[in-house]
Amino acid sequence: MEHQIDFSFKGRYYSLGEPSAQIEHLWIVCHGQGHLAQYFIKKFQSLDNGRHLIIAPEGLSKYYLNGQSGRVGATWMTKENRLVDINNYLNFLEKVITNVKSNLNPNVKVTLFGFSQGAATISRFATQTEVVFDRLILWSGIFPPDLPPLKGTQRLENKAIFWVYGNQDPYLTDVLYKEQEAIAKQLEASIESVIFDGKHEIKEEILSRFLS
Repeated sequence: MEHQIDFSFKGRYYSLGEPSAQIEHLWIVCHGQGHLAQYFIKKFQSLDNGRHLIIAPEGLSKYYLNGQSGRVGATWMTKENRLVDINNYLNFLEKVITNVKSNLNPNVKVTLFGFSQGAATISRFATQTEVVFDRLILWSGIFPPDLPPLKGTQRLENKAIFWVYGNQDPYLTDVLYKEQEAIAKQLEASIESVIFDGKHEIKEEILSRFLS
């Protein structure tokens, strides 16, 4: 018989930039499967101009990338006990952004960014919590199929939403393209596509387009 129990659990995040009254833009950036936040956040160094604060939370589950030793990666969830994993990371992300925003101007603009698996993570955060945000960027990933249609539509209304991906990305198949279009239509979300010459990667010159 399966049982569940609530207990205190610590998660970590990394930051790029210094919290201050001069910060105009707060980025919450979620990594892909197998990444660690301390390395993932380095991809956003071009945004560190004194006006942008970048926060990279890390997936709560860790594993060895190859066998039983060596490099370690993090993941947001797996198919096993997935709803509990989702609930845990949503609570974690809410704690992170609440803690960070307490040291910032209340009018700071918030960008939610997800790469690969992190695109599903940040989509759920945007639509299944009460987080206040201005812009949603899905990079090399798509909306997950289980977003709540009505609440998702309400939460994404009047938001700037971008779908960014490489034209040679081996993970974005025709099936996924169609799935993304179908989910976006169901959510009544208006999405601007940004397509670059490349694969499953974050390109600094494309990212710099989102500097404000």
